[in-house]
Amino acid sequence: MSDLIALGEKLTSEGPHKIEGTPRRVRGLLGGKYIFDTLEAQYVWEHPYYPYFYIPLDAFTKEAKFEKVASKEDFYIARLSAGAKSTERVLILLTLKGGLQNLVRIEVSALDAWFVEDEKLLGSHPKDPYKRIETIPSSREIRIEVNGTTVAKSTQNVFLFETMLRTRFYLDPTAVEWGVLRESETVSFCPYKGMANYYHVDVGGKTIEDAVWYYKYPTAESALVAGRLCFYNEKVDVFIDGVKEKK
Repeated sequence: MSDLIALGEKLTSEGPHKIEGTPRRVRGLLGGKYIFDTLEAQYVWEHPYYPYFYIPLDAFTKEAKFEKVASKEDFYIARLSAGAKSTERVLILLTLKGGLQNLVRIEVSALDAWFVEDEKLLGSHPKDPYKRIETIPSSREIRIEVNGTTVAKSTQNVFLFETMLRTRFYLDPTAVEWGVLRESETVSFCPYKGMANYYHVDVGGKTIEDAVWYYKYPTAESALVAGRLCFYNEKVDVFIDGVKEKK
């Protein structure tokens, strides 16, 4: 709860980094019930990196029950209940600063599901309307080394470009030394790409955890990377046409 209180204090004293409306229909599901269904959601950037959806307080249905847990002058933390479920990861803003009055911030993972139009939201935040994914096939040679040992070399790749992030290289799975890979139980979610699974890399008696990821069923915008393997640039040495990439 302390992190939500700190966020509330920051927003009510400084305002958000940015806020803007969206014409998208946004719905939230908790305890098997839709607790809001609105065209008035707001994108709120609490920091420069990506936005969250904030929902107008009057957009919540009768099934949504709020109970104050901790109260401050310009905001309060609430318990939100619907059906047989509840969460206290809820911040309700009363401040006039930055256009935040009567907006509700719910942690994405606290609900059963969020839907933007009819697409289920994946990951911990919605897509940023000012960022995009671009996937482009490339025959440039990508070579991956771990402590001087080549573990992959491919000229049949897909380069994934994501606004403000480094390029990721998705390799043909037949170009990877499978003997160095070991399945990981890690799973992550990206709003732009979908659900990722991981492999550890074991080389020379050392393990690099979660050094490789892949998407079995990526989102439509990232469909070209389906089944391809991507090495974590920051954890291995990547050579592009023989030139070592800076970490």
